[in-house]
Amino acid sequence: MAQSSRRARALSRLVTSAIAVALVGTTAGTALADAPATTVPASTVPAKNVARSAAAAGQHKPTPAAPDFFLSGILPSGQMYVYSPDGRGGFDERSGAYVWPHFRYGVSIDPDLTGYQDGAYHVMDDGTLNLWRNARLKKVASGWGQYNLVFSPGTLVGAKHPDLLARDKQGVLWRFQTKADGSLAPRVEVGPGWSQFTQITGQGDLTGEGKPDIVARDKQGVLWLYKGTGDARKPFASRVKVSAGWNQFNKLVATGDVDGDGHSDLLARDPEGNLWLFKGTGKAAAPLKSRVKVGTGFNQYRDLF
Repeated sequence: MAQSSRRARALSRLVTSAIAVALVGTTAGTALADAPATTVPASTVPAKNVARSAAAAGQHKPTPAAPDFFLSGILPSGQMYVYSPDGRGGFDERSGAYVWPHFRYGVSIDPDLTGYQDGAYHVMDDGTLNLWRNARLKKVASGWGQYNLVFSPGTLVGAKHPDLLARDKQGVLWRFQTKADGSLAPRVEVGPGWSQFTQITGQGDLTGEGKPDIVARDKQGVLWLYKGTGDARKPFASRVKVSAGWNQFNKLVATGDVDGDGHSDLLARDPEGNLWLFKGTGKAAAPLKSRVKVGTGFNQYRDLF
């Protein structure tokens, strides 16, 4: 039941954090005297769902290479919902977290590389980067409006804490090493030319080599794999084509190992709101299996992470 208790603690922190978030405006430390009642958490995941999820996924303990993250969805109103993996390739019923109208997008993280989500970075409409963890929200940086894509694939160079990847409006991809307190080391350039991609994501290892990989979809709908190298000077190997036809999806998101088989997976949403799971194989030659439908109605969310 270790996984059950750990996930329950993580969800508890998420919902407790929501109460703190209700008192915060666009930047940390800005109180809202007239915060609406809807900013209070809507619900929590029932304990039986947490236990069932743990039992279903118990054959493989989450690791940084195949972590166990929630799928989070943001409605146009700013209301956030989270879906806990059921360990069988699907998700339990959603749970309400909080409403934050100034929330631009989020990045789920595993700060101590335990294999479990335990926090998130929030990019706000005004370019503020906040971190919530352990029921605390704090401002980390400003000026993040210059980036149009931010995510965390894990630790790219074997550090004790995960990296953030951010693409600026000129198409340059940057790596930010996170620190124990959630602050960031100075950015390091990964490389230019990433504006050719309409979607970039990744969480964990897709190729079975123990290093985080990422995937990127180009404007023609071709999905490319960038294998992690573990080298700080060149964190990704040259791209390898996965397959074509990915323009049928309007959102790609990686939350780690959805089905509990020890391999990180990929999720894709189509314009009709159907959610599809592409199970990871752990093999570089064919990293993803054929898609399986795992949900409907996901077009209600303006973003998934």
